[in-house]
Parts: sequence; C-alpha cells; structure tokens
Amino acid sequence: MKKTVLVSGGAGFIGSHVTVELIEAGYDVVVADNFSNCDRTCYEGVKKITGREDLPLEVMDFCDLDAVKALFGKYHIDAVIHFAAYKAVGESVEKPLMYYKNNLVSFLNVLEVAQATGGCNVLFSSSATVYGEPDAVPVTEATPRKPATSPYGNTKTMCEDILHDAVKASGGALKGILLRYFNPIGAHPSALIGELPRGVPNNLVPFITQTAIGKRECLNIFGNDYPTPDGTCQRDFIDIVDLARAHVFAVTRMIEGKMKKDVEIFNVGTGRPLSVMELVNAFEKVNGVKVPHKFAPRRAGDITAIWADPTLANTEMGWKATRTIEETLKAAWAWECRLAGK
Repeated sequence: MKKTVLVSGGAGFIGSHVTVELIEAGYDVVVADNFSNCDRTCYEGVKKITGREDLPLEVMDFCDLDAVKALFGKYHIDAVIHFAAYKAVGESVEKPLMYYKNNLVSFLNVLEVAQATGGCNVLFSSSATVYGEPDAVPVTEATPRKPATSPYGNTKTMCEDILHDAVKASGGALKGILLRYFNPIGAHPSALIGELPRGVPNNLVPFITQTAIGKRECLNIFGNDYPTPDGTCQRDFIDIVDLARAHVFAVTRMIEGKMKKDVEIFNVGTGRPLSVMELVNAFEKVNGVKVPHKFAPRRAGDITAIWADPTLANTEMGWKATRTIEETLKAAWAWECRLAGK
C-alpha cells in the first residue's frame, strides 16, 4: 500500500520540487498551501512533470486549527513535511509578531493534530541560520547553535526545540527529522518549476537571473572586504533537486523505521564553499550572459562564511548532493527565460 505524505506549503519553491521527487519515488502526496507567498505556477508545473493531473491540492492556512483537523480527517497521512512558514529575514525584523504567530502556530497545529489522530512522522524544514556565525567551518550537526539574528531565524530554533519536546512527550506517537538547509538554488531541469519570488528577490540567484534578463538594472554585492579569498561572503549553494531528494531519503528513513533516535538532525549541503563573486562568474560563464553588478556596503546580519559538513547525511541516510554548480545555474537561467517567454 502506498504511503501518503502531506507537504504543507507544497506549492512554493522547495515544496514543489520535493513533491516531484516524492511522486517519482512512489509516494502519494497531498499538497496544502494558502498561496500567501506563491501562485499556482509551480503546482501546475508539478502536475506536468509527474503526469499527475489529479494531484490533491488543499487550499488552507495551517494557523487554522479546524482546517488542519479537517485535513487529517480527510486523508490517512503517514508523514508530514512542514514548509508552511514566512521566510524573509528582513521582513521578520519589521514584523516580528506576524512571523512568530504564523511560523509557530502553524507548526504547533500540525504536531497537535498529528498526535491526536494517532501520530505520524514529521520532517521539519530547518535552516543553517541556527548555527549563526560559526566558530569553525565546515559545520557539523554537533556545531553549537547560536542566538538567532532575526525573528525568522529564531522561529527555526524554536520549532526545532518544539519538535524535540513534542516527540519526547508523545509516547512514541511522533518521530521527527530536522533537515538544516544551507542555500538552495536553481530549478528543475524541465524549467517547469523554479524559484518565483514576489517583488524584489530576497535570495541571490533570482536577483542574478532577473538582472541578467533585464528585469533588474544591477546586482548589488554586499561587501567585498570580508576575510575570504575574494572578499565576498562564502556559502554552501545546493541544487534544489538535490535538496528535494534529501527529503525523500529522510521520509523513507522514518517510514521504514530506520531512525536511530526519535529525533534526528541532518545538514543538507554540498560541503563545498562558493563565494558570491564565484557564483556570479560561474553563472556568466555557463550561460554566456553578463550580469551587471557593483559592490555595496556590507549588509547587517550577513555572516562571513558558512558551509556544511554533510558526512552524516551521506553515511546515515545514503543521500549525497550530485548536481554540479554548472547544471544548477543552467537550470536557473532556463527557468528565468521560460518565465520571460524566451
């Protein structure tokens, strides 16, 4: 019998790619989203990629407890992957209460209803932001968490703690995996789904692609005086399809009872640092386009360098990032060109 995975926030950038990989791995998927930070583009793209015209879609808000109860009553859910959260760091500083209410209440509702309906496996979409400015790189899962520099980052830390406590108190009804993402970029090779920011992008690659295609006049690179080889920040950029595959490995690990602890944590990254300038140069080279850019003052809250030690995910889950940065940046450009009708 096929297992069913609920993907909250499943119409967004990461959620849509995860949905594709889950379906291709043989899972039934229920997509649930309130479309507060996306439109139907990626949901429709998922249907085209997978051939699943009947892909279940529930338009709902996970902050609505009654709606969450109704959802769990309608489907037999074996695992939940929780993406439904606000995610803009700057906006979270301006509107902290909105972020705490949405990101915490939505997750609390999922855990409460999951346990009340017999329990299930919960995969939480966490972030490398919990490590702050690390004392040493690369970071492992044992690297100490540091105080968050934004309400957004704080909600990730708090949700991690909530999951630990909920699982511990559930008497075996709940099990959880925390995936700490580094910097997801790119798009599906089909160019049918990708990152679709509303307004000015918060992430680097959409800003690069929008500048290259002429939507933006110039890319600002914040700071070229960091203590790195070229003066720009270093990050662990991971292809979105590789990231999505990690969720399949994690869900399968939970469903097949292979977890060694009731809550497990995995870094999901490549283990290879790349600077902002190296990324821009690689994009220009692989796609044969220029990205007008200039250096701007450092941005508050940006850390110098962080990248993952993904050894635990590689050895325990059997997952490894395999796509090259060239493949990733080609896919990102193909997606931008498709959006522009080129």
